[in-house]
Amino acid sequence: MTSPILVTGGTGTLGRLVVRRLRDAGSNVRVLSRRSHDSGDGVEFVTSDLAPAEGLEAAVEGVETIVHLAGSAKGDEDKAHNLVWAASRAGSPHLVYISVVGAERIPVVSAVDRAMFGYFASKRAAEKVVAASGLPWTTLRATQFHDAMLTVAKQLAKLPVIPVPAGFRFQPVYADEVAARLVELTLGKPAGLVPDMGGPRVYSAAELLGGYLRASKRRRRPILPLWLPGKAARAYRAGANLSPERAVGQRTWEEFLADQVRGPAGQHAVGAPEDAGMAVVANPGSNAGANADGGEPKGGTTKAPLGR
Repeated sequence: MTSPILVTGGTGTLGRLVVRRLRDAGSNVRVLSRRSHDSGDGVEFVTSDLAPAEGLEAAVEGVETIVHLAGSAKGDEDKAHNLVWAASRAGSPHLVYISVVGAERIPVVSAVDRAMFGYFASKRAAEKVVAASGLPWTTLRATQFHDAMLTVAKQLAKLPVIPVPAGFRFQPVYADEVAARLVELTLGKPAGLVPDMGGPRVYSAAELLGGYLRASKRRRRPILPLWLPGKAARAYRAGANLSPERAVGQRTWEEFLADQVRGPAGQHAVGAPEDAGMAVVANPGSNAGANADGGEPKGGTTKAPLGR
């Protein structure tokens, strides 16, 4: 019987997809979870925690590969330390880690930076732990998932005026495509830091929100671009979170929305009228009046470029 592959975060958005693909590839899977689950169909659940470290010795026992997907806005460094400690005591398993594009390029130095972009610093700290672990390792950085973009869009669409960070662009990638790449890396040899994985297109925040409003057939919304302070926000405006040279994802934001979003009547909302978009409202006297496509502030009122 082959040794199981341990997956942390195996019940999350990405984790469920990775577990399914590992099972489809014939691998036995062990999922580390803070909550108890029934095992079955080649998936064994172990109740454990990474922070504080509880039950990790049993979780890593007998595994030759660990896929570390559990993460949050803070504490990733400690979780990685605890996992590496337990894994090192159990042998020398291949440690596969998922990180985020821009982790090494977005400076998180001030309180403002930490409040808004602490996730990047947390991921970068965990990357360093993995690389210095002494274990064979592989790290993949990916851009933001469609699912995360959709969650934010749904919340913002409830507001009468939608605030967006001026000059920010995003390159959303389909989570299942990232899962496929992770499984490929998991079943392969340790490769260190591998090339980034980004979605097929770069969008402004207004384009992402406009696409959601059209797909869900919601009414036109005014948006208010906000100029965010700090070094991290400056790096974001410069595209530090993007990897256009690694636009290897296939599924676009529009294709994702066509499958995921339903209109008010419960029907799939595709091909909604163009006026179901957004108007841009300038913030007089500040740099918040940036173009919705991420250009330099010009003031005045204009329509966001949607579906371009």
